[in-house]
Amino acid sequence: MSIFRRSLYLDALSKWRDKDVIKVLTGIRRCGKSTLLELFREDLLSSGVAESSIVFINFEDPDVPDFKVWRDVWEYIKPRLAANGRNYVFLDEIQRVDEFEKLVDGLSARKNIDVYITGSNAHLLSGELTTYLSGRYVEIAVQPLSFAEYCQAKNVKGDYPRHYSNYVRFGSFPYSLTLEDESELIPDYLDGIYNTVLVKDVLKRKRLSDAGLVERVARFLFDNIGNVSSVRNIAGVISNSGIKTNANTVDGYLDALCQAYLFRKAQRFDIRGKELLQTGCKYYAADLGLRARALGHRVGDTGRILENIVYLELLRRSANVFVGQHDGKEVDFVTRDGGDLHYFQVSESVRSAETRAREYAPLLAIRDNYPKTLITLDEEPRASLDGIQQINAYEFLLNKS
Repeated sequence: MSIFRRSLYLDALSKWRDKDVIKVLTGIRRCGKSTLLELFREDLLSSGVAESSIVFINFEDPDVPDFKVWRDVWEYIKPRLAANGRNYVFLDEIQRVDEFEKLVDGLSARKNIDVYITGSNAHLLSGELTTYLSGRYVEIAVQPLSFAEYCQAKNVKGDYPRHYSNYVRFGSFPYSLTLEDESELIPDYLDGIYNTVLVKDVLKRKRLSDAGLVERVARFLFDNIGNVSSVRNIAGVISNSGIKTNANTVDGYLDALCQAYLFRKAQRFDIRGKELLQTGCKYYAADLGLRARALGHRVGDTGRILENIVYLELLRRSANVFVGQHDGKEVDFVTRDGGDLHYFQVSESVRSAETRAREYAPLLAIRDNYPKTLITLDEEPRASLDGIQQINAYEFLLNKS
């Protein structure tokens, strides 16, 4: 399978090209950040930018010098900059360099340099970098493939249930697609990603020592996608399983797992009060293939898996995605863009009268005029009830709605 263009991210890079901000691509390892930079580099060359005006450094490439401090990188870059015209500097996995913030800040201060950086840990945009840049950057959050991208890459034109099943089973990392004809290799590939994230981006980055505990917390989160959780509850469950821990320790491990983009945290939103709630939240997996590797493929998890996939899709489309709460009823998701809200309920099927009534009830209870959507795997034609649009999940995920 040839490399295909991921328009969502390439269009964002193109939009911000030559703007006086640093472009920061973030996301879990192997989600495609490096490939996106390579593709954007090709776009620059195609638009007439000279190759001599582009400096590209992948800090995980063994052929790249082992830079100890940021000034060493600057000394490497300086002679490679074109004296005249615009320069484009790409720094892939820059967080491996000590005090990289100073390098990025210095490069961005030069008017003839357009800077692009990537990182596999949210540490990239925390602490000193944010202080140094003080608003002079834009984050482009990269995820593994959406279902629409998966279908585009495989040139899928129909039989969506079968391809959706493979998407869930094998995961959404771009390279996994190239292995589907040799699917026995995919588990080892996913194991490699999972172990690397836990070791390099969680234990090493956060200086944590208990590998067994961090994996136990990760397994709990994988097993409870779609369930409201609290730090105290998670600590209690793990302690009851025979592993001694406490809420403060678990909170640190949760933060580390989310900073490594292995999980996404969805806060709860009080729809009536229009404010975030401080108690409870949900965690969703960055990739369902990793979840299958950690827990085994579970046939009965179809509804929660769909909810996870819809959540990730909403993140691609909206800046803010929350779990809704309204008069004691839960609305699966609320998106907020500016002052506009959109409510979403997700269910595997609403063919039974009981399930249909249960899923519609939270949306019907909301008395405002913002759009309300019910997403299911049922393949009936689109329907509407009291302003609530019911659509098929494949139609929604393929962005045909």
